[in-house]
Amino acid sequence: MQKIQMKTPLVEMDGDEMTRIIWKSIKEILLQPYIDLKTEYFDLGLRKRDDTEDQITIDSAKATQKYGVAVKCATITPNAQRVEEYNLKEMWKSPNGTIRAILDGTVFRAPIIAEGIRPLVPTWKKPIIIARHAYGDVYRNVEYRVSEPGKAELVFTNEKGEVSRQTIFEYKDKGVLMGMHNLDSSIESFARSCFNYALDLKQDLWFSTKDTISKQYDHTFKDIFQDIYDREYKEKFEEAQIEYFYTLIDDAVARVIRSEGGYIWACKNYDGDVMSDMIATAFGSLAMMTSVLVSPEGNFEYEAAHGTVTRHYYKHLKGEETSTNSMATIFAWSGALRKRGELDGLNELVEFANQLEKASLKTIESGIMTKDLALISELPNKKTVSTGQFLVEIKQTLDSIRG
Repeated sequence: MQKIQMKTPLVEMDGDEMTRIIWKSIKEILLQPYIDLKTEYFDLGLRKRDDTEDQITIDSAKATQKYGVAVKCATITPNAQRVEEYNLKEMWKSPNGTIRAILDGTVFRAPIIAEGIRPLVPTWKKPIIIARHAYGDVYRNVEYRVSEPGKAELVFTNEKGEVSRQTIFEYKDKGVLMGMHNLDSSIESFARSCFNYALDLKQDLWFSTKDTISKQYDHTFKDIFQDIYDREYKEKFEEAQIEYFYTLIDDAVARVIRSEGGYIWACKNYDGDVMSDMIATAFGSLAMMTSVLVSPEGNFEYEAAHGTVTRHYYKHLKGEETSTNSMATIFAWSGALRKRGELDGLNELVEFANQLEKASLKTIESGIMTKDLALISELPNKKTVSTGQFLVEIKQTLDSIRG
């Protein structure tokens, strides 16, 4: 069978630990037999990031701006323990945070729904999509360890040299300090991405922050969303018979748990990080969620919404068999390939991406699945398989679909 040809490369961002192993297997078993795969490869494994002083992460983001579509493996964001384990030069920032700061935009995360996997929240009948702002907040923060008594101040110096300052706290002893920022332009892009996505899907849009406590930072998000909605989207939403509303994030959490789903929930950067994990787990598994960053310029970066599965990686290094769910990583590849096909007018590539997703779901729905899904599946005849065997089973189903 002749392989599907590509016109433009994908930006491929490799990652760490167990997901790096799965990444390689997906390419070998599910992609390269069918596609003449063209990628601009960047190794974002922690050692390579350390060797290049994180320049490779910046280069991968710039390549995404050049080629328009990227696919990313899960990566380690190092803490103190990782610095020691990998003998790092420093505690490098989140690669996702760095990439999102360059690309800007919004991360949309949606659960992968399979028959036989019932949501843990009984009222949920439809998927809940998280729209996560992809710029600033804690991911681009500046931190300071206070080691002695003193006064911490928030200082802003304008271009004229005029200084305004505000006392944050007067320390009597040791403590910590953190500064965060955001941009009106990025918040505006975030708002428009959410409104446009809601119109495309004909789904209600919820937005939540904590403006009652954060009367400047969070309130700015609320005001920008409302202003853009009133000026640009109100009539469009009314015509589409969908709703936009704002509420406090604690109220939103209560509403979400009582709802039946079927809407988009927009959150600030860290809020979206936490809530997408909650949504994914409640729908079945952290490995059962798609994730795509959509930038204002029309660039797309697809990734798995979970981490590097460290525990399974250590088992793998000992030669033990692992049963790691690879669905989110498969759907990252299928999403990127579909978008590449759409942008380049390659219908055969688009169709392959659709077939790959269909084969993956059919494999699970036939009762063949990884351990995390077997623990919650309601299917009567289910079989737990290893990671490698799961990919082989998907390939067999894919071959059947493709004829």
